[in-house]
Amino acid sequence: MIYLLEDDDSIRKLVIYTLGSQGFEAEGFERPSGFWQALDRAVPELILLDIMLPEEDGLSVLAKLRSRRDTGHVPVIMLTARDSEYDRVVGLDAGADDYLPKPFGMMELVARIRAVLRRTEDAPEGREYRVGKLYVNPEQHIVRSDGQEIALTLKEFELLCLLLEKRGTVLTRDAMLERVWGYSFDGESRTVDVHIRTLRQKLGEAGDCIETVRGVGYKIGGGR
Repeated sequence: MIYLLEDDDSIRKLVIYTLGSQGFEAEGFERPSGFWQALDRAVPELILLDIMLPEEDGLSVLAKLRSRRDTGHVPVIMLTARDSEYDRVVGLDAGADDYLPKPFGMMELVARIRAVLRRTEDAPEGREYRVGKLYVNPEQHIVRSDGQEIALTLKEFELLCLLLEKRGTVLTRDAMLERVWGYSFDGESRTVDVHIRTLRQKLGEAGDCIETVRGVGYKIGGGR
């Protein structure tokens, strides 16, 4: 199930129709109040979220989603008329997993959705990582810092798993963009820096294991 929170009636109907024609089950909401009521009944696989909304803006909705235990890991794609680099960074920094400015093509939206959902299914089976105070179980989507469970966005989780999978190897920002986002952000390598910064903050002392290699990228040190 995919939830769409979009107050523009024509866009909402077109997106829901397109998703249905592509084999997705989707439900649209005009206002956050209806969206929250549906969320209390069932948690979707993915959320499409507009920023300019009545009742409360999309960034506020996103912040609440990320603070809830049941929705903290659900991927969110922002759909918004705000398309400057600053607005994209703000959205991604707030916890969005992808950002699609309006107007957008329906098939591009479907491709982005499939890419995000595919990545959520690609966690290696049976593997666990322990580095100092950090514990990560990709299959169960569990991250603990000093025994405390941490809620990460999909992109933060994927970045962390990629660094752990390539432990001891320095990963460039471009390589991380390609592996985690699956497409080019027009050279906006700051996207990676924003997510790494937020990831370190959420992990607390355990985040110290993520090392910055100046002029290159990031790594988690060697060993297993």
